[in-house]
Amino acid sequence: MISYQTTTPGAPLERVESDTPQPQGSEVLVKMVACGVCHSDIHMHEGVFELGNGKQLEVGREGMVLGHEIFGEVVALGPEAENVEIGDRRVVFPWIGCGDCAACKRGEEQLCTPGQVLGISKSGGFADYVLVPHSRYLFDKGDVSDSLAATYACSGLTAYGALKKVGDLMEGDELVIIGAGGVGMMAIQIARALGMDPIVVDIDEGKLEAARALGVSRTYNSSEPQTAKELRKATGGAYAALDFVGAEASVSYGLGCLRKGGMLVIIGLYGGALSMPIPFLPMNARIIQGSYVGSLQDMTELMDMVRAGKIAAIEIHERPLDEANDALADLKAGKVKGRQVLVPS
Repeated sequence: MISYQTTTPGAPLERVESDTPQPQGSEVLVKMVACGVCHSDIHMHEGVFELGNGKQLEVGREGMVLGHEIFGEVVALGPEAENVEIGDRRVVFPWIGCGDCAACKRGEEQLCTPGQVLGISKSGGFADYVLVPHSRYLFDKGDVSDSLAATYACSGLTAYGALKKVGDLMEGDELVIIGAGGVGMMAIQIARALGMDPIVVDIDEGKLEAARALGVSRTYNSSEPQTAKELRKATGGAYAALDFVGAEASVSYGLGCLRKGGMLVIIGLYGGALSMPIPFLPMNARIIQGSYVGSLQDMTELMDMVRAGKIAAIEIHERPLDEANDALADLKAGKVKGRQVLVPS
C-alpha cells in the first residue's frame, strides 16, 4: 500500500510503500475512497499548537499517516468482525478510545487520552488502506456523494457536537457562528436543518457571501471589531456564540456578542491565549466551554439526519491523494472555501 507520512515538522509528507495491513480479531480493513483535509491535519503536520505568549504544544512525530475524515470500502475482515460485509462502503468514525477508561465507559471515546484516533494516534486516510478496530465505527452514508460523506466524520460531527451543547433555543435566543470555513459552513447547514436561524461572522467577505447563498440572512464582517457591539445592540446580545476559529481575536469577538448568561463554545484550534477579568465571569453569568468533535452517539444521530436528507451539501473540492502536500499548503494559506477531499490518485 501507499501512504503519505510525516517526517520532520513542517516538511513535505513522504510517499511510503509498505505491506497492506491484515485485519485481526474484530478489525475491518477499508480501502480509502475519500478523505477530507482538516485544519487539525495542518497542526499535526507542523507538529505544534500555538498556545499564545510564545508557548507551543508539541504534538507531531515522524511517521504519522494523517487524515481522519475517511470514507472507504470494506475489503477484508478479521475472523471476529460482525455486522459488516466485504464491499460495504462506509463513513469511518475516527475518534476511537481505549474502551476501558472512565471517558470511554461514559460513551465519550473522543475524550479518551491518548486513545486510538485514526489519523492522529493510528494511521489515517492519507493512504490506500485504513485499519478500523471494529465495525461499530462504520456508518452508512445514504445517498450523499462519497466525498461529502467523508467530511461528516470530523467537520460534520464537530459542528453537530458543538450545536448540541447549545441545547434548545427559546424565543429571542440568538445563535452566532464565528468562522465560515469548512466546519463553520457545515454548522450553518446543520443549524438550519435543526430549525435555527444563525447569525454568521467572518473576516472574509467571500465566505460571508457563500453563507448568504445558503440562506443566511444576517452576517457581520469581524475584520471590523465594532461590529460585535452592533450585533449585540441589534439582538440584545446573543444567547450562544460558536467559535470555529479559536483565535484570540475570534474569542474576544464572541464574548463581545453575548448577553448576560450567554454561552461561548470554542471549537477552533487556531491558537493563542485568553486573558480577561475574572469578576466578569460571575457578574455576567457567562459560560465558556470547549467542544471537541463528538461522541459515537452524536455520530449516530448525525448520520440519521444525513440519510434522511435533512442536511444540505457544503462545497467540496476533490484532489488526488498524491497532492496531499499541496492540499495542506492551500488550506494553511486560506485559499480553500468549503472542504478539500483527497481521492485515490
